[in-house]
Amino acid sequence: MVEFDWSVSLLLLFFCVAMVAGWVDTLAGGGGLIALPVLLLAGVPPVNALATNKSQGVIGTLTATLTLFFKGHLRGRHLLWLMLMAAIGSAFGTWLVQHIDTGWLSWFIPVLLILVALYFLLTPKLGEMEVEARMTERRWASSIVPLLGFYDGVFGPGTGSLFAASGVAFRGQTLLTATIRAKLLNFTTNVTSLVLFAAGGQVVWIIGGAMMLGQIVGAYVGSHTMLAGGARLIRPLVIGICLLMSISQILQHFGWLPWQ
Repeated sequence: MVEFDWSVSLLLLFFCVAMVAGWVDTLAGGGGLIALPVLLLAGVPPVNALATNKSQGVIGTLTATLTLFFKGHLRGRHLLWLMLMAAIGSAFGTWLVQHIDTGWLSWFIPVLLILVALYFLLTPKLGEMEVEARMTERRWASSIVPLLGFYDGVFGPGTGSLFAASGVAFRGQTLLTATIRAKLLNFTTNVTSLVLFAAGGQVVWIIGGAMMLGQIVGAYVGSHTMLAGGARLIRPLVIGICLLMSISQILQHFGWLPWQ
């Protein structure tokens, strides 16, 4: 456990950052791109920053999931199988990242994110209406879902975007439907990863608490934005977030970020 003396003004900054991250994450995913650099710049060690980011991410995705549930979405027992597979992937990724060298992610993740951004950029009508699925629900749940859960356990930022993109690409869903389902799956992967990080004493809870409160506000507003016509924001946000994350990873790979 990392212990520091945190000022009220710094905790307020973390609250505001998490509020913005929660809004962005609810609409498109990638809120961790906003939260993680701030944690690192504040002097939180990388593993603790990743763990603390999970603590606030859990609250944001939980708030978004509950809001959407009470609005009549995310119903059905079939979702339990999706949650289980997402949790298995996340647990394995969280365990693995603490035991092996993951240097290969520095080039793999930017490539993956750029491909997702190009996929949405070059197909402007993608996700506007449902189309024939390329995978059955069960096949998607047993392959793509745990793979993305693994990614969230290993790294995290952009998982919501990737879940949504996979729902559009492989299940033929609209972008709005895929994004709604992504909230539940992202919550599952976040909470699984958080449990393992917390068990190892990696979470800085005083920061996490301030960011959790901000995430509640941001995710609540984001959920209502999505359902009140904000779905048109999802596609450009997904493209922008994926490109920003890929650039961030490339700069990090070459050691060009100010907090390295």
